[in-house]
Amino acid sequence: MPRTPGEPLALARERLSLIVITDPDCGAGRDLVEVTRLALSGGAPCIQLRAKEASAREMASLARLLLEETHRAGALFFVNDRVDVALAVGADGVHIGSDDLPVAAARAIVPAGFLVGRSVDTPHEAKVAIEEGADYLGVGPVFATGSKGDAGPLVGLAGVRAVREAAGLRPVVGIGGIEVGNAAEVVAAGADGVAVIAAVMRAENPRVAAEGLLDSVRRGRGGDG
Repeated sequence: MPRTPGEPLALARERLSLIVITDPDCGAGRDLVEVTRLALSGGAPCIQLRAKEASAREMASLARLLLEETHRAGALFFVNDRVDVALAVGADGVHIGSDDLPVAAARAIVPAGFLVGRSVDTPHEAKVAIEEGADYLGVGPVFATGSKGDAGPLVGLAGVRAVREAAGLRPVVGIGGIEVGNAAEVVAAGADGVAVIAAVMRAENPRVAAEGLLDSVRRGRGGDG
């Protein structure tokens, strides 16, 4: 369900504790929608459609299918890069990078309650994104990853800490090479949540993988796990 204006930051932060980003290469004989459904059954609070090679028409068609599954589970649904597709299908938000529509331009055309996330590498980029109206920041790659061919140099845990300091009250989500075994470290370094691709989309059991990642996030926050 979309974030309403004035929603407490603590609630928005909780809903960004785990972003599962889709991957068309989710395993031989496996359907992307079914894998997403399993991740949602494991408690994933947010799904982000990433389809770099798809046309706008193809992306919108897939987005509508995933949106239905995601909202049925009470989770958020974001579209990667394409503000137009996100708005066309009624998504809850969009996540944009340095080569996409600027945050300020996106903010000018999206409705109230629509979340705009921005990928950043440095504290300076974080501050600019916030000034332009970003609701949350994605920082990474934290660790080496083979899932994103366009990933830049590693920022490491130190990079997470630096962006956290610059972000103020805005939620920060770590991405890049994150899995059950290291998610807690990323959160302990200052991230409010983690975004993953392979750790869920290519997991033998996506439901169990999502559950494990959420447990790791809780451990990173100092919870019981």
